[in-house]
Amino acid sequence: MNLDRYQYIVVEGPIGVGKTSLARKLAEGIGAQTLLELPQENPFLEKFYRDSARYALPTQMFFLFQRMNQLRELTQTDMFGGPVVSDFLLDKDPIFAALTLGDDELNLYRQLYDHLRPQAPTPDLVIYLQAEPEILIERIKKRGIPMESGISESYLYRLCESYSRFFYHYEQAPLLIVNAETLNPVDRAADFALLLTRIRNMRGKREFFKLGE
Repeated sequence: MNLDRYQYIVVEGPIGVGKTSLARKLAEGIGAQTLLELPQENPFLEKFYRDSARYALPTQMFFLFQRMNQLRELTQTDMFGGPVVSDFLLDKDPIFAALTLGDDELNLYRQLYDHLRPQAPTPDLVIYLQAEPEILIERIKKRGIPMESGISESYLYRLCESYSRFFYHYEQAPLLIVNAETLNPVDRAADFALLLTRIRNMRGKREFFKLGE
C-alpha cells in the first residue's frame, strides 16, 4: 500500500497499549525502518518502579538524552532515505516528568528539554493508541515483564489521563487517534488492513478510528 507521503510515522500511547508491536508491524508492512525506545538500556527504570521518588529524575534524564541521541542520529544519517516508523514521540516526554518529578527537578528537566527539543524532527503522522486503564493493567499483567510488575494502578490511571490531555491539545503533526481496545492490527490481518486503509485515506489534521466505524 502506497504511503509515500508519510516518511516519518510515530506510534504512541501509554504503557501496555501495544505501540511497539504496532510500530514493528507497520514498518514491516510498508517497508520502513524502525526507531524504537530502548527501556532495557535505562539502568534506573527498574529502580524507579520500586522507588519512584528517589529514581524519577535520573530515569527521566536518561530517557531524554537517549531519545534525543536516537533522533539526532536519525537526522544525521541516511535513515530518511526511506520511511521510518518510531514508537516514541519526544513531545510527550514531559508527560512522565510532570507525573514523577518535584518542582525543582521539573524545572531542571524543563530547561534541558526546551534546549534539546528544537533539534528533533517533526513526524508526518502520529498514531495515538487509546485504551482504558483497566485493559492496560490486564495486558501488562499478561505479558509478565518483571520490570513492569512494580507499576501501580494509580500511576497508570494518571498516565492515561495525562496522555489524553496531551493529545487533546496536540497540533504539531497530523494525528490519527485509534481505539486499541478492540482493534488488533498486530495479530489480525484484517484489522491491520483496515488500519492501513484508514491511514492512506486520512485527509484531516486530526481524525479518529474505531473498529466498526
